[in-house]
Amino acid sequence: MTNFDYSLFGLKLLAALGCGLIAGVFFAFSTFVMNALARIAPTQGIIAMQSINIAAINPLFMTVLFGTAAACVFLFIFSLLRWHQPGAVYLLVGSLLYLVGTLGVTIVFNVPLNDALARVEPGSAIELSLWSSYLANWTIWNHIRTGTALAAATSFTIALCYRTVQS
Repeated sequence: MTNFDYSLFGLKLLAALGCGLIAGVFFAFSTFVMNALARIAPTQGIIAMQSINIAAINPLFMTVLFGTAAACVFLFIFSLLRWHQPGAVYLLVGSLLYLVGTLGVTIVFNVPLNDALARVEPGSAIELSLWSSYLANWTIWNHIRTGTALAAATSFTIALCYRTVQS
């Protein structure tokens, strides 16, 4: 194996692990965090989610979220340039799943919902209607980004093992 092959292997591994880690974080929200927030009074739920949204913007989480995206961009380009190589389709699919279905959904849907929630004053007149709408919409989009991150991790894992399986 050449240095390029080792680098490509490392990038595929980084993408698979990053997608899996992000899928796990989003899975936790889809399976119990949002349910727990829905069980408490709207004022407390809003305050808790506003705090979570602030705490989520930290170097570790942002590095995994956007570092994985960077790896996906490189693997997407590689898959197009080396389309004839075995397993390139899995790199393309994994990259698109993460970039569009996970990061894209986050930017286009979840972040604007978070921004709208950040502007709500807990205890205000619009609190109840906004909170129930937020819970439903945010959670649906979170399910989508959870599934696409997991599917991307699967695709990158297949790409990692492709030659081994074909042998």
